[in-house]
Order: sequence, then structure tokens, then C-alpha cells
Amino acid sequence: MKRIAIIGSPGSGKSTFARKLQEKTGLPLFSLDNIWWKPDRTHITREEFDAVHEAILKTGEWIIDGSYSRTFEPRIRACDTVILLDYDTDVCMQGIIDRVGKARQDIPWTEQTLDPELVAIVKTYKERNNPVLSELFRRYADREILIFRTRDEADQWLTEQ
Repeated sequence: MKRIAIIGSPGSGKSTFARKLQEKTGLPLFSLDNIWWKPDRTHITREEFDAVHEAILKTGEWIIDGSYSRTFEPRIRACDTVILLDYDTDVCMQGIIDRVGKARQDIPWTEQTLDPELVAIVKTYKERNNPVLSELFRRYADREILIFRTRDEADQWLTEQ
């Protein structure tokens, strides 16, 4: 495992999982939210994002934390391991609720209220993304694909690494 893509719904704990994995592996960690978002809650252009994303993919080793579904395929094509945190929607909803008011390393501001747009993304995440991911996993079947359905499963796997 030298190029790891960590994917999942907002609130699934991708960033926390990624930091724990980075501590164990020493691999460079990149958060797509920190690339996309500016501290003033605006974002860079898609072209700028794509250029940074592509540059990361070309490096030899990395952990990339984030979904950004339009970039699933290049990331999966470039990685050797995909980790999908495929938790129940209720778990992810609780995850975004619990982080309101808390500083985070993976985003350059602290949410003070629950964002209705983020709630909508969480509620439709599996429906919109799991079929796409299933097809990509079939297409790139030579990658190691790890799918965790609970936080306990993911934590157990991390403990074993």
C-alpha cells in the first residue's frame, strides 16, 4: 500500500481514518477539502483543483482523503488501494452533526451550523455514488478494495496494520 484513496460520504470519518492510517504508514496525506476550499469558504477553480489533484497522483506515495466524485476514476486508476467507508446514512448524518462547532484539520474553517447542502449530500450519497463506485471497482479489479460498513470494522483493520 503506497497509493491509497479513502472515499466515503461526508461525516463517515474519512479524515480521521486517513490521519490514523498516515500515522501508521508515514505516507504523505492530502485532504481534497483543504485543496478545494479557501478559508473564506470560496474555492479554487476546477482547473486549479484538477492540476493539483493530477500532480499528487503522479507522486509515488500518498493517502488521499476525500470523495469529489468527478475525480473518482483518475484516483482509483492511480491508486493501489481503495478504502471505502460505506456506513449507514444515519451514522454519517450523526458525523456531520457532531463536528459542528469543532475545529478540523481537513477543512480551513469551523462550521457553526449544520449546512443544509451538506445534509442533502449525505442523504443521497449512497444512491448517487455507490453504483458509480461499484462499476469502477469492477473496472479496476486489480486494485485492493477494502469496504468497511461500520466504524468498528475500520478501527479493527487499522489496529491490525
